[in-house]
Amino acid sequence: MLALRLRALAFWAGFASTTIAFGLLVPLLLWPFGFQRRYRVLSQWVRFNLWWLELTCNLRYRVQGQEHLNQPGAAIVMAKHQSAWETLALQRMLPPLVWVLKQELMRIPFFGWTLAMLEPVPVDRKAGKRALRQVVEAGTERLGRGLWIVVFPEGTRVPPRERGRYHIGGAVLAARSGHPVIPIAHNSGSFWPRHSLIKHPGVIDVVVGPPIPTQGRRPEAILADVEHWIEGEMARLEEPLPAAGTGTAR
Repeated sequence: MLALRLRALAFWAGFASTTIAFGLLVPLLLWPFGFQRRYRVLSQWVRFNLWWLELTCNLRYRVQGQEHLNQPGAAIVMAKHQSAWETLALQRMLPPLVWVLKQELMRIPFFGWTLAMLEPVPVDRKAGKRALRQVVEAGTERLGRGLWIVVFPEGTRVPPRERGRYHIGGAVLAARSGHPVIPIAHNSGSFWPRHSLIKHPGVIDVVVGPPIPTQGRRPEAILADVEHWIEGEMARLEEPLPAAGTGTAR
């Protein structure tokens, strides 16, 4: 356990130092440039921290269904949210993207300043229906520019083997824009637990689902398909290993 703590501390030291460095330097250096140049530079922060995570904590990942990401245009990704890991890894797996996120995240020193340069779709949770209109308007504009959008439909991190309430906002954006939805399931919470210092070694499994059509469909039907697919995959990914003598482990 001590070794795991020391490895985690080493990871967080590297993560914090690079976040501060990028948060201080990047807004000053990149503000005159457009999104694509900013994204290419800031993606190096993601690349480093995923490499550093593997080096310090021996935590890697593998992807199944990556062929579903070969879309002719932009898509809306709806993904399971269990830890901070997927906020890094999805940026490595997907084409250039923006996030639908709580607007208060952009007020975090260093991290939030840099995040704001990537043109996310902020959500004011106190704004009610006006917030949904803002998501649809800003999201449609980003999709029209060829940028993918990532939505965590449960809205917050959910522990392994638990299910949060799926919110309708991303499905409304999908229905109004007509862009397909790509569902993604993963088991990152089993290795990077919420509110835990330790990062357990191993391999995170990520499964990318086939595109879910949205044109001419109601948001409720789209969301039901997303939830059914994601939670079905989660049940498979988080299935307990059989006890010794009862079968073969996955």
